[in-house]
Amino acid sequence: MNRTGGSDGAASVNYATADGSAVAGTNYTANSGTLSWTAGDATAKSFAVTLSSTAFTGSKTFTVALSAVTGATLGSMTSATVTIVGSGTSGGAGTGPAALLAAKMGAPPRLLFGLGGQGSHDQKGEIQQQSIKVDIYDRYLSGVWPTYNSAPCDYVCVVAREADAVGAIPMFTLYEMANNGDGNTSVINDAAFMTKYWSDVKLMYTDLATYNKVALVNLEPDFWGYTEKANSDPTKMTAKVSINADCATLSNDVPGIAACLIAMARKYAPKVYVGFPPASWGGNSTTAVVAYMNAVGAQHADFVVEQTSDRDAGCFEVTPQPAQCVRNGAPWYWDETNTTHPNFHDAFTEATAWHTGIGNLPLIWWQTPLGVPSTTPGGTAEHYRDNRVRYFLTHGSELVAAGTLGVVFGAGENTQTTIATDNGQYQTLSNQYFASPTALP
Repeated sequence: MNRTGGSDGAASVNYATADGSAVAGTNYTANSGTLSWTAGDATAKSFAVTLSSTAFTGSKTFTVALSAVTGATLGSMTSATVTIVGSGTSGGAGTGPAALLAAKMGAPPRLLFGLGGQGSHDQKGEIQQQSIKVDIYDRYLSGVWPTYNSAPCDYVCVVAREADAVGAIPMFTLYEMANNGDGNTSVINDAAFMTKYWSDVKLMYTDLATYNKVALVNLEPDFWGYTEKANSDPTKMTAKVSINADCATLSNDVPGIAACLIAMARKYAPKVYVGFPPASWGGNSTTAVVAYMNAVGAQHADFVVEQTSDRDAGCFEVTPQPAQCVRNGAPWYWDETNTTHPNFHDAFTEATAWHTGIGNLPLIWWQTPLGVPSTTPGGTAEHYRDNRVRYFLTHGSELVAAGTLGVVFGAGENTQTTIATDNGQYQTLSNQYFASPTALP
């Protein structure tokens, strides 16, 4: 602030900030005080307003006003409006697919992290107890979820309110195609099953319309892999689609199912963004899976779901393997040095293929195991080891280079590690990440 017209005598003026659309304590730190000049002093005076690292999109304003001047007269400008341009990261907002979707969602333009998965633990309570920051809050919709709560918003709004309570975007994993047996693809041509299925899908979307905020939906993990195994041409698998009045003009096949899931989202819940999860085991190669998902129509969704793993690596390393972790293949622990296989660069290569091959859509890694930090293979129930939390939360640049928008960690089964049993690994590493997040390019 300048003193003009002479410097005879002492002078002073008070200053104070005031909220506009920017909120003190959230977007900036309030400041007030007095600027003073002694007799003969004509030097410029200033004060600082500290901006918060809390991410937001768009722009926000606050004002600075001058008052109670002594020994001088204020000029014509006694207040000023300051505009803060949101970025979420020091690098500013990017223009790539992930950054563009984040902007549509009203999310910060940085790599997002979330929690979810299966299990009976109190995820909301655990997040609040540990003061963990969460961008995405995921829960399954499977089985008899429509009966969990009553109208007008059923179980969907129960989960959405939990997400709101922890400051996260709700994500719903629709897993209804397995209601008559995991991998039973015959249900898609069963009129009774599909009538109930389409009714539940409509309920989900209308509930989300009632919620009336941004939400994500992960559409039927594993199902697309099972249908690909059954027939690599999805148009050759007959399905009951046109029995749904909302999709009466769509084809009665697997692509018709996918198109109907997208069309209903656009019709009933325009604030909802949807994504399909390719199954790496569904075809003979990554190229084959990409081609299949494009034939299904996954490129017309909003994102692609990268299915990380539904179990901690340590659960597969125990001898004998627990019943819930009996599977072919080894080793399961990814090499952090990326010199032996499997390793993280292997996973990023597959993820990049999904991203670039399926509509150049951004990726959300889902059901990524938590695990406990350990150099010793194996572990015990709820304390099996895994290193994906450590690597993902410290290698954000590699994730965004593969087209990633976000990563959702969560247990895929009740005996897997959660944030309540991971010895504080997620809490510590996520706090470190959010203190210096990775910008979306």
